[in-house]
Amino acid sequence: MNFIFISPNFPTNYYQFIEGLSVYGINVLGIGDSEYDALSDSLKSHLTEYYKVNSLNDYDAVYRAVAFFAFKYGKIDWIESNNEYWMEQDAKLRDDFNITTGIHSDTIMGLRYKSAMKAFYKKAHVKTARYHLLDEHVENAVAFAKKVGYPCIIKPDNGMGASHTSKITCEQDIRDFYHEYDWHEMIMEEFVDGYLVSFDGVADSKRNILYCTAHYYPQPIMNILHDQTDCYFYSFVDIPEKLKKAGENVVKAFQTNSRFFHTEYFILKADKEGLGKKGDVLGLEVNMRPPGGKAPDMINFAGDVNIYQLWADMVVNDATDIKPRDPKYCCVYAARRFDHTYRVPLDEIRTRYKAHIVEDVDVDPGLSDCMGDHALIARFDSEAEAQIFIDDVVEDHK
Repeated sequence: MNFIFISPNFPTNYYQFIEGLSVYGINVLGIGDSEYDALSDSLKSHLTEYYKVNSLNDYDAVYRAVAFFAFKYGKIDWIESNNEYWMEQDAKLRDDFNITTGIHSDTIMGLRYKSAMKAFYKKAHVKTARYHLLDEHVENAVAFAKKVGYPCIIKPDNGMGASHTSKITCEQDIRDFYHEYDWHEMIMEEFVDGYLVSFDGVADSKRNILYCTAHYYPQPIMNILHDQTDCYFYSFVDIPEKLKKAGENVVKAFQTNSRFFHTEYFILKADKEGLGKKGDVLGLEVNMRPPGGKAPDMINFAGDVNIYQLWADMVVNDATDIKPRDPKYCCVYAARRFDHTYRVPLDEIRTRYKAHIVEDVDVDPGLSDCMGDHALIARFDSEAEAQIFIDDVVEDHK
């Protein structure tokens, strides 16, 4: 099997996907824009060959790299980056090289545009926030806001994370937005007062879930990114039943064949007319890639598994023998920022939680805006213990 992995060195933990594939003796061929000498020894030792391009944004250059590998090694069986940023390019490469595994361009937009995702959520019988695609008529946006009530959220219909997201609190905010920003391909949604959660895992070629877990994000990503607040989240010991049911339905409805899935939801904090009852699960968006940053490592620590190897098992065998620990640990990610001052010194945290901390690392600078500067990952038997740890790590000095 010839497997091309796009950008195998970012995020840095992705070398473990290549390691998992190499167990099977697969030709793992990397394409990236970093110098070969800048790759980690672990990554280099598991790659069959690496092709450097000046920029991964240069499609022609990446195309030529794939063509070179196809000429040298024969038909390419897989192309994957497991990275949301490259998802559309991955799909185009599969089109151009007639690679039948993975998502193709004719279906990719249903996984990229938030408005298009609504239909899939509906198919899965999962409600979503009401929305309006902005057009040239500002009065249409004003009318929508009056219908659903303020505040509202405006964000790119095709976008990642919380970039270019605005909170609208009144009619004047809408008019100011139209005056200051480009409204093209922007979506306006009613504000949902809910807890942000995710349902994550790996599915086989028939969309059967091989492994799943769930995470709770107390801090909205929009706040973390815009206000540079501290990032922290944790995995559930047991997945809430309503979330698990919704997640399983969504995996069946979306194009989740043979890949990771990271699906996001709100759990309503209170009843809201036209939306749902307290405790209802609402679909937010779907990303067909691993949860971000260190979350794959957290999955490993929570379940005593190797999710990277499990994914590789899926690629090769469409199945896995890897089983999680039962019950799972509550694995927590809590990160500090270098320019913040905290109540409990870091060395004291390390001493106090020595038996629980499993990673103590600086965050990759490319992820630090939303993931913090220095992260501690720890695991506990209960979510209550995890919350005490979070409070000690991120509480500012008073």
